Amino acid sequence: MANYGTPAITFVSGKGCIVKDEKGKTYLDFLAGIATNVLGHAHPAVVKAVSTQIATLGHVSNFFSHPQGLRLASRLQEMTGDPASRVFFCNSGAEANEAALKISRRTGRTRIVATQGAFHGRTMGALSMTGQPAKREPFLPLLKGISHVPFGDISAMRRAVTKKTAMVIVEPIMGEAGVITADDGYLAALRQICDETGALLALDCVQTGIGRTGEWFGFEHEKIRPDILTLAKGLGGGLPIGAAITYGAASQLLQPGDHGTTFGGNPMACAAGNAVLDIIEKNSLMKEARNHEKKIKKSLSTVAGIKEVRGRGLLIGIELDQPIAKKIASALLEARVIVNPANETTIRIAPPLIVTSAQIEKFIATFKKVLKEVTHG
Repeated sequence: MANYGTPAITFVSGKGCIVKDEKGKTYLDFLAGIATNVLGHAHPAVVKAVSTQIATLGHVSNFFSHPQGLRLASRLQEMTGDPASRVFFCNSGAEANEAALKISRRTGRTRIVATQGAFHGRTMGALSMTGQPAKREPFLPLLKGISHVPFGDISAMRRAVTKKTAMVIVEPIMGEAGVITADDGYLAALRQICDETGALLALDCVQTGIGRTGEWFGFEHEKIRPDILTLAKGLGGGLPIGAAITYGAASQLLQPGDHGTTFGGNPMACAAGNAVLDIIEKNSLMKEARNHEKKIKKSLSTVAGIKEVRGRGLLIGIELDQPIAKKIASALLEARVIVNPANETTIRIAPPLIVTSAQIEKFIATFKKVLKEVTHG
C-alpha cells in the first residue's frame, strides 16, 4: 500500500552497527530500526537464543505458559522493584498502550490526559492518545474524553487532571516529537498530581526503555514509580514484543477475560528479550550509553549551525538553527550514515547500544562535514 511511499534503499544484511544494501554498499546505522535494535544486527546472543528456541518450542498461545516468558516477566518485575508488579506481553508499543488504556477503564473512569506532540501509536485507541493532529485528523472521530496539554507544563496538567481522570500518559522523553526533554521534577510533579486525584500515571517507555537512556526505563532519575509503564522496541532486540507493566494496586484491575493476544509473549520473542537483558547487564551497556551521550554532546553542542543537543543516553536530538533536517538526513545517507529527521529542525539518533567509540567518532566527523557542506554549499 502507499502508506510508506516507496523506500529509496533495500537493505539485505547487517552486522552490529553496519547494514548492507542490495548493491553491496554499507552504512553506519544510527537509527537502529527506530531505537529497536539495541544490540545491533545479527547479535550472536540473539541469534543463538531465537534459533535454539524455535528448534525447541514455537508457539503455544496464552492458554499455556512457557519458560522464556516466565523468566522474562520475572526479570521485568525485578527491574521495577515492586513485587506486586505484573506483566502483560503483546507485540508492539501501540498494543502496550492499548492495554494501558483498557486498564485505565477498569478504574471506572474514562477521561485521559496526554501531551501535545506525544506519540503513543497508530491503532485507534493509541492514536486517540497521540498528540499529533496530522496523524489524528484523517481518522476522526477518535475516542472521546482524551485531552492534550503542553509537555513539561505542570500548571496545564494541574488544570486538566481531575478526580474524573482515569489516567495521565506521558513519555519520559518525547521521541517522535524530536527528543524533547522536560525539566527535572516534571515526572515527580505528575506523580503528585495523580496521587491527589486518584488518576493512574502511565509512562510510555517504548522508546526510552531497555537501556537506551542509560537507565532501564528512562524515568529512574526522577525516583518515582508509575502505575503503568509500557515497553516495546528494544525489548526484543529486533523481534516484535511489547509489554504493559502494572505496579501496586493497578496490577489487580484487569480481570480474567478482559484482554488478550494470540502472539504476545511468544517463546521466540521472549527468548530474544532475555538475551537482550543478558547482554546489556553483562557488558554494562547502560554505562556505555551515558559515556557516549557525554561525548556526542561535548563534540556537537558548540558546532556552528547546531542550536542544541538534547536527550539522554543514546536517544539524542540534534536541534539545528535552520529548517534543514531533511536535507541533512539525506546528505548523511549519501555519506552512508543513517539518521532520522524527526521534524524540520531536529535530527534524531538512536544507535545500537553496542556502538563503539570509533563509530561515535566517525558519526561526529561525518555530521560536522555534512552540516558544513549543506549550510555553506
